[in-house]
Amino acid sequence: MRALVIANAAGAAVSMAFSVVGLLSPGLALSGGTDQVTPLADLYAQLYAARALPLGAVLLYQLLIGRTGRGLAPLLLVGGAVQVVDAAIGASSHSPGMAVGGTVLAALHLGLAARLARSTRGVGSTGLPAPEAA
Repeated sequence: MRALVIANAAGAAVSMAFSVVGLLSPGLALSGGTDQVTPLADLYAQLYAARALPLGAVLLYQLLIGRTGRGLAPLLLVGGAVQVVDAAIGASSHSPGMAVGGTVLAALHLGLAARLARSTRGVGSTGLPAPEAA
């Protein structure tokens, strides 16, 4: 269980890092490089960061620091849904990194949410299934 939590936290941190990189240099995410950066690409990077940074931060908080697990499962479901859409966008735009990354992060987030839902003892004070359920 602890490995799944660590993998989810790492995934959230990576997603946040990619959004910061996109803000600083949107051309890194484009197949044509910096020559393809348009005002719309710059706007997309800003929109992505506006979602990825706060969602990632609150997910990291709940996974690593939060004292109550009540909000973790719904947050993981939202994060997983966002990553499913990111993977679909990556597939439709022929961006293998985005498709694979979104799929992996969706599986991590949704897998931990499913594990929390199956917990017979509920969520413990750390946001993880109670020790008796793990």
